[in-house]
Order: sequence, then structure tokens, then C-alpha cells
Amino acid sequence: MKKFIIILGAMVFFASCVPSRELKQSQAETAALQAETAALRDDSARLANHVTDLESNIAQLKNNIADLKTQITNLSNQNSQLGQQTTSQQDQLNQSKLTLQQQQQRLQQLQNLLAAQRAKSDDLKNKMAQALTGFTSAELTVTEKNGKVYVSLSENLLFPSGSAVVNPKGVDALSKLAAVLNLNPDISIDIEGHTDTVPIRGRYQDNWDLSTARANSIVRILVNNYKVDPVRVVPSGHSFYEPVDVNSTPEGRARNRRTEIILSPKLDELYKLIES
Repeated sequence: MKKFIIILGAMVFFASCVPSRELKQSQAETAALQAETAALRDDSARLANHVTDLESNIAQLKNNIADLKTQITNLSNQNSQLGQQTTSQQDQLNQSKLTLQQQQQRLQQLQNLLAAQRAKSDDLKNKMAQALTGFTSAELTVTEKNGKVYVSLSENLLFPSGSAVVNPKGVDALSKLAAVLNLNPDISIDIEGHTDTVPIRGRYQDNWDLSTARANSIVRILVNNYKVDPVRVVPSGHSFYEPVDVNSTPEGRARNRRTEIILSPKLDELYKLIES
């Protein structure tokens, strides 16, 4: 009986020890699982944060890419505009060069025509001077100014005082002048009468009337006697308003009493070039 009780007690003791070990083991395993779960949660949280950071970086990269595309588009547009501007500037430069070349050609043409006109004037002056060599410088002068030839004939050579009737010696001078004019039909002829400031008496109302009558007398002699083309001749009276000397001395007044025959080479070609 005693032996039975001892065996029974041992069985109870061993029975109570087994569950206790299993419980402790289970508790340890549970604690390990809880720690692992906590670690997994921490890893998951870190992963989530990392994913968030990656997503933010991706979004930023997308924005950067969009900005770069916009910059590329803008640069392409600027390059295109610069190319167009460069083309336009080149066109303008080419047009300017063409215009400059045309202007230089036109300038050369004008210079050639002016040189030709001066040559004509020089030749005409020489011919007039040769034709009128028989007269003194007090009677007439032949000069050139601004491409025109001026034959200035004094009152003493052409007219009696206060008269518009040409002297025989004056007619002789006009005949020689007309011979040169008829050999140069492209010359325009202006005939200007000039007086001094002394008031006129007698047939003519005033110095305007006298200066105009003298210019007309010379035109009639050139046209009627020597067949100078009347279309080429223009008479005019200037009275005493264009003096070449003072009117306060006899010598000055004598110089102012004159008739000027102004010979101008025709400038038709020059005018056409200027108008074009």
C-alpha cells in the first residue's frame, strides 16, 4: 500500500512538471513571435517610408523631366526664331548690298553725265572765245560757271545809251556768236538784259522796259538774221536788280549795263537719270 502511494505521488509530480515546461516553451515562442512581429512592423514602416520617399523622388523627377521638355521646346522655338531672324537679316543685308550697288552705279552714271556736260561746256567756251577774239575784254567776256558759259556783252558794244537798237559792231559780234550756236544745236540760250540804277528817260518807261527791249532786240537778230532756232532762245529783262558792280561809280555803272547770253548744254539725259 505504501508503495502504491509513492508511485501515485510520483506520477502526479511528473504529470505536473510536463505542462509547466510546455507552458514556458509556449510563452517563449509567443514572445519570440511577438518580437518578430514587432520587427516586421518596423521593417514595414521603414519600407513604407522608403516607398513614400521613392514616390516623392519619382514625382520630382517627372516634374524635372517636364521642365526639361519645356526648356527643350523653348530652345527649339528660339533656335527657329533665331534662324528666321538670321535669314531675315541676311535678306536685308543682301538687299542693302544690292541697293548700294545700284546707287553706286547710278552715282557713276551721274558723274559720267556731269563730266560730259563739263566737257561740253569747256568745249563751247573755247569755241566762243575763239569766235570772239576780235573784241576786247572791255567789250565782252566769255566765262564758265556751274556748267554754263556766260558771254557778257557791254552796253558800249551793243547799244547807244538809252537805246535798244544794236550797233553794227554789236551785230558783228552776234553773227559770230550765232555761227557757234548753229553748230551746237543742243545748247539752250538765255538772253538777259541788265541796266544800272540811273532812271531812264525818253522812249522807255523804266529800266525794266529797257532791259527787256534790249534782250528782245538780240533775240530778233539771232533768229531773224542768223536763223538760230527760236525754240532754244529765252529773253528776259532784269533791270538793275542783278548788278555785278556798285552803282555809285561811273565804272561800276558801266559794268552793270550789259547783256548776258547764257549758254547751257541740254541736261535731258541727266534729268531722266535723276527722275528714274
